[in-house]
Amino acid sequence: MDILEIIGKKRDKKELTKEEIEYFVKEYTAGNIADYQAAALVMAIYINGMSIEETTNLTLAMAYSGDVLDLSSVGNVVDKHSTGGIGDKITLILMPIVASLGVKVAKMSGRGLGFTGGTKDKLEAIPGYKTEIDIEEFINNVNKIGISLIGQTLNLAPADKKLYALRDTINCTANIPLISSSIMSKKIAAGANKVVLDVTCGSGAFMKDIKEAEELSETMINIGKLAKKETVCIVTNMDQPLGKMVGNTLEVIEAIEALHGNMQEDVKNVVLELGAYILKLDGKGENIEENKKLIQAVINNGSAYEKFLELVKNQGGDISYIEDPEKFEKAKYKIPVISKQSGYIEKLNAEEVGKIAMHLGAGRIRKEDNIDYAVGIELVKKVGDSIIKSETLAYVYANDEEKCNEAVEQLRKVYQIGEQKVDKIPDILEIIK
Repeated sequence: MDILEIIGKKRDKKELTKEEIEYFVKEYTAGNIADYQAAALVMAIYINGMSIEETTNLTLAMAYSGDVLDLSSVGNVVDKHSTGGIGDKITLILMPIVASLGVKVAKMSGRGLGFTGGTKDKLEAIPGYKTEIDIEEFINNVNKIGISLIGQTLNLAPADKKLYALRDTINCTANIPLISSSIMSKKIAAGANKVVLDVTCGSGAFMKDIKEAEELSETMINIGKLAKKETVCIVTNMDQPLGKMVGNTLEVIEAIEALHGNMQEDVKNVVLELGAYILKLDGKGENIEENKKLIQAVINNGSAYEKFLELVKNQGGDISYIEDPEKFEKAKYKIPVISKQSGYIEKLNAEEVGKIAMHLGAGRIRKEDNIDYAVGIELVKKVGDSIIKSETLAYVYANDEEKCNEAVEQLRKVYQIGEQKVDKIPDILEIIK
């Protein structure tokens, strides 16, 4: 088989066979196909697209390009994955909830890069919490207490890692077959039986409009069907940040508050919707509204919070920080963002908020950058809220005074304030299954 023939075939808008795709993935992963040749094929895919069969074959080839986690000893595993966003602390809240209802949670999460946050970074903001444990311990934890949240420690889908980095350097990221195969290959390699996907849509998400989000969702569901992995996509709104906190320690504290029942309305809506479908896929209940009541019950009776404590303790975390969040290290500066006019919040661009938080040190520009866990942003006002001149829009938490003052000015500009009252934006845009 010849990589030049494969490139030419896709250049000429022809469909690649399963064998040709497997050959490309295997040889590129092994280093036998040069980056410039892979770039040519990726560009041809970007321009000419792929059929669902091609996309599925690419997904499976990448999934099996490295280690594949065997979770058969755990039983049924329903994985949850978000396509990324700002202030997305859903995993920290939702997974202890469903674990307290008997769902086996064996979840690997990555670090954040750029303006989107990573669950692994948030977990590591808890003193002592170990995200790097071996697979045997990971599986033992799930069998022991029903939940383990770790980093991506295995050599999972190495072909995807190479292709993802390549796509980034040649500006070929915004492509449905390439995005969907990237996401689903990691889910398959991570051992999930069934998958609930939080497909974020809006300014702070990769999919900027609902049509793109729908197309991505339908493609991933079709891949799931062909790979015999039942998949449900919940399209959620990421036009503004989720919840009130953006930043690692700040989001951990917000998650603790949520598990005590003090949950922001948008966070609550996303948690209930995703959680209800996780319970359904796990066979815990067919009725979505009844499943939401089950979730609310374990929040109200404290068992979801107790499961979070159990998770943290079992993985070496200091639970005294969970029991008393005041113990977390504080940022040196906490400066209010004061409104210079009265009116109503019309827009709050999630991506811009994420970029401001990243430059404070809450995110990474490069993979090797260190995170400052304490810094971030607290959003006091969000879309639909009224504001009076001289009232506080938000707070900036920083350890550098100059960066703090810059962030205050930038954040004030991100808020768009008008004279007319606007409706609060919906949190759940669509369910695709």
